[in-house]
Amino acid sequence: MAEGEAPPKRRKRNLLKLYYGVSENQSTANIDPTDINSPHFQTTAFMEQLLQKSSLAELMDKEEEMHQQIKVLDRDMQTLVYDNYNKFISATDMIRKMKSDFKKMEDEMDRLSSNMQQIQVVSDTINKSLDGQRQELGKLAGVHTLLKKLQFLFELPSRLKKCMTMNADGQAVRYYVKARHVLKEYEHMPSFQIIQKDCLQIVDQLRSKLRDSLRSTSSQPQQLAECVELLLQLNEPPQELCDEYIHQASHQITGDLKKLSDLCGNEAGGEDRVRLASDVLEFADLGCNSVLSNIALLIANFTDLFLRRSDERQMSDKIKNVAQPRLTAFVNETLQEFFSIVKRRFEMEVPEGSDQFLVRALDRFHRKLLSVHKLLPIAKIDEMAAEMVSSTTVLRVQFFTTRLQEQFAGYLADARQSIATQSMVPSGAGAQSGSSPSQSAPLSALFQQISGKITEEFKATINSLKVYVSSDVIFASQPRFRVPFCRQQIRQGLVVKHFYHIIDTAADMCKVTTSRTSPPPPVLLLLLSRLCLEMKDSIIAYLVSLADEAFPASERSTGATPIADLCKHAATTSQELIDHFVSVQGLAISQMIRKSVETRDWLTTLEPRNVRPVMKRVVEDVSILDHHVGQLFEEGISKDQSSEDSRASRRRHVPPGSSRAWNYAPNAFDSNLMSNIQKLFSERIEIFGSVDFNKVSVVTGVIKIALKTFLECVRLRTFGKYGLQQVQVDTHYLQIYLWRFVSDENLVKVLVDEIVSSTVQRCTDPVVMEPSVIDVICTQN
Repeated sequence: MAEGEAPPKRRKRNLLKLYYGVSENQSTANIDPTDINSPHFQTTAFMEQLLQKSSLAELMDKEEEMHQQIKVLDRDMQTLVYDNYNKFISATDMIRKMKSDFKKMEDEMDRLSSNMQQIQVVSDTINKSLDGQRQELGKLAGVHTLLKKLQFLFELPSRLKKCMTMNADGQAVRYYVKARHVLKEYEHMPSFQIIQKDCLQIVDQLRSKLRDSLRSTSSQPQQLAECVELLLQLNEPPQELCDEYIHQASHQITGDLKKLSDLCGNEAGGEDRVRLASDVLEFADLGCNSVLSNIALLIANFTDLFLRRSDERQMSDKIKNVAQPRLTAFVNETLQEFFSIVKRRFEMEVPEGSDQFLVRALDRFHRKLLSVHKLLPIAKIDEMAAEMVSSTTVLRVQFFTTRLQEQFAGYLADARQSIATQSMVPSGAGAQSGSSPSQSAPLSALFQQISGKITEEFKATINSLKVYVSSDVIFASQPRFRVPFCRQQIRQGLVVKHFYHIIDTAADMCKVTTSRTSPPPPVLLLLLSRLCLEMKDSIIAYLVSLADEAFPASERSTGATPIADLCKHAATTSQELIDHFVSVQGLAISQMIRKSVETRDWLTTLEPRNVRPVMKRVVEDVSILDHHVGQLFEEGISKDQSSEDSRASRRRHVPPGSSRAWNYAPNAFDSNLMSNIQKLFSERIEIFGSVDFNKVSVVTGVIKIALKTFLECVRLRTFGKYGLQQVQVDTHYLQIYLWRFVSDENLVKVLVDEIVSSTVQRCTDPVVMEPSVIDVICTQN
């Protein structure tokens, strides 16, 4: 039995080898009984090899490895069984459902077969019952048809009269043409002679009516074609109708050309000229729907009436040879006049016209002319249309560039008005009226509005101009138009020029000229600085790439301004604006401090009980300034600030009589010496330097200018005892409120100490106030 079973097993093995691509030569040459993944694996040889070559530790590791592999294989087997089990269950459900559906379908098919058999029985019964009467019915139907024709002939005069009364000329001609051959064939019969005589009288009246309609100047081209078609059916001379048809059609087209010329406003003046020249789409509609449509209709109708159907109407070749040149001459003359009017109209197109309407008008003219060209080709129509398009696009791109510049000027004007009405400026009336940062409109929203409008208007402009290179515009596929339009007019003439205008306009805000009626608000400088920074970071690259994608052209990089140059110019302008903003804001606060110091008599002032209002004003303005800058720039990095409690604790633990920063000796020489020594070891503070694009750096720059101004004003005054103490209170108030705005708290402390030290040096009776008293006064305020 074993020998008998060997051939089937070998055959199965060979089939498996054939399926998996294993050849006999490879299997016999590469047999390895110790390969666990081989079909020729032998456990005895594997174990002997493993015991001979492996140590005990290696054997244990091998055991653990094989154990892990067995677990993995078990899990894979379970997953496979589970997946196949789910598929088997789904297949079982589907088979069960199919059995149920097929059973219902089988019942319905049985019922349908039964019904069909019944219908066949009924049909056979009807055929048998009517078989004998079928010939009779055919004869009766023939007689009925003949009687209907005779009835139609006898009723023909009355039908023609009724059609004439209802102005149904076409129906009357069809009735007569239908019966004309029968009447002529049986005209020898008296009854048919009477009918034919009446019909001829009515047809003569119909001919006269159609002739009158053909000669009427108010008839439309379609009406003229219908009249000619009906007269040709009534066997009127075709050569005469050809000349008369062209003559009458020329009246309508000449009137349309006159209306088209009137829309150009050549003879109008003032407001009438502007009104007539304002709607280019109306001009295009009139030109295409009246002139070009009537010309195309004339060509189509003429060809259909006199050329294409000449064989059907048995026209002679002489008529054909006369009709074709006559039509060609008329169309050529009319289109020459039409082109002169269209060219003059587009040269007069005012910049305020809608670009969408203008493109539609150009495309409509171009397409309509091509359709007319297909009907009756005219030389150089495409060249005239291309010249018309190219001259118009140059004017449109220049108009869009100017409009973007005007819109940006409008955005700046709106920003000025918004800043003025909502008290965004942190000095002057805004502070006096008690406006707070929370009451003013968000400056970030204004920035987002301006940058969003710039982006949206630019994208809208690009989208408006994209129609010139759209795939559905025929002239856009011409290289002689597309390459100069994309490279010169769009990239350089619109995109680059617009961005340079925005950056240069922002840079002009930093220039103080005598011609400027009012300086820009400081917040506007801050806003423009943030705008230029945003342009450098994202807007320029995004919009230039958008324009390049919308207007692709070969070799556009030649002579094009790189994006890096635009970004560099924007970054430089942004730095100039933020530095100028710091200078302007520092100057505004410095003027308040200087005025408060210069207008006060510091020798005879009373003992301080409050912080001066101007110091509160300074803190308020700095708070508003911090709020504004924080809406547009990041927070920035500042050194670790000590807490307010620890700062107050250090002040409270200083003994009243100890020597501290504000307990200066009365000896002026010692004070100057100590002040100079302290400056030698302190870090130099740069007052007027460039700031970074973050809130801490900007506000720190303004505070440095303000405190430096306070110091310089103090050096120009002489103080009494209470004047010195008032300066102590004011500077302490500034210190406890301004430290949180700066990058380094020691910067405020150093400047405040210099102010107090300078005041002590210029005091006639340098008696300082106790720190505890100063704390109480500042806390109450």
